[in-house]
Amino acid sequence: MSPELVITIGQQAMWVTMLIAAPLLLSALAVGLLVGMFQAATQINEMTMSFIPKLLVMVAALVIAGPWMLAVIVNYTRQLIEQIPTLIS
Repeated sequence: MSPELVITIGQQAMWVTMLIAAPLLLSALAVGLLVGMFQAATQINEMTMSFIPKLLVMVAALVIAGPWMLAVIVNYTRQLIEQIPTLIS
């Protein structure tokens, strides 16, 4: 196994990780920004006010993007398993 192949596999793993994490992180970021702006405008500093909406939006994002995320990780895993014979030689 060459160093270039190891780097390529690592890059693919990082890309898949980023793809899988993006829907949840971006939705939490958007809701956090909106709640933060609302809290700044109304001067309400309640911690649960930011936690509950983020939790609900992340559950919704997981329900919506979950099948796609599962397909991405399954395809990546399948590709890695199929490459095992070429990696050994």
